[in-house]
Amino acid sequence: MRRSFSKRLPEAPDRFFEAEAAGLEWLSVAGGTRVVRVLSVAPGAIDLERVDEVRPTAGVARRFGASLARTHAAGAAAFGAPPDGWDGPLFIGSRAMAVARDDSWGSFYARDRVLPFLAVAEGVGSIDRAGADVVREACEVVASGFFDDGDAPSRIHGDLWTGNVLWATNGVVLIDPAAHGGHRETDLAMLALFGCPYLTEVIDGYLDASPLRPGWEARVPLHQLHPLAVHAAGHGPSYGHALQEAAREVLDLAGR
Repeated sequence: MRRSFSKRLPEAPDRFFEAEAAGLEWLSVAGGTRVVRVLSVAPGAIDLERVDEVRPTAGVARRFGASLARTHAAGAAAFGAPPDGWDGPLFIGSRAMAVARDDSWGSFYARDRVLPFLAVAEGVGSIDRAGADVVREACEVVASGFFDDGDAPSRIHGDLWTGNVLWATNGVVLIDPAAHGGHRETDLAMLALFGCPYLTEVIDGYLDASPLRPGWEARVPLHQLHPLAVHAAGHGPSYGHALQEAAREVLDLAGR
């Protein structure tokens, strides 16, 4: 039986798989959530260890939450910063993602993680002008620093939807990162957006290891703006509608 999993994309963007490998290495933190091991990487190709998947359990979910908190706590140089030692591009899925080195989470998040993908979504008709204006209004509030909380940049996976969480024989293994310096609540919000199994237990384990600021539940739509914008850019109007609704919730949260 082959013990590796190969991905080949001859027409991949420049340094696409190399960016994936750099993100996986950076996320491989002692005590943190395990990440898939890179066996080899080259232009247009990456070979990874094969992960034997099993059914999720509540106990493993709780341990995953605690280990994810330790990954986040390893930190990053700045908001939007790439993995340490990586000087190339960043990607989320196949889309380019800006590199930044910002002291303000809100400024970085609105400018580099929401608005670029909103522009694509509006251009392909996934969200209309009125809906896009709501998102832009919410981004103005976010960029102002209204939601900045003094937290240091966290070492986040950046694309932590349930499909990138593999339940393995020895615990959760993470794959396909869009790793960068961000806010830890963004990873948790993405888990919630796409239905992670035993999410309550994941969150409980996380909170036991690293409590979140009060009101984190209400901020989930704020941290879902990024993945919703990315999906609206490539997966149609249903995500555009969801993005607009999340933006309205952000405005409500800010009292606008």
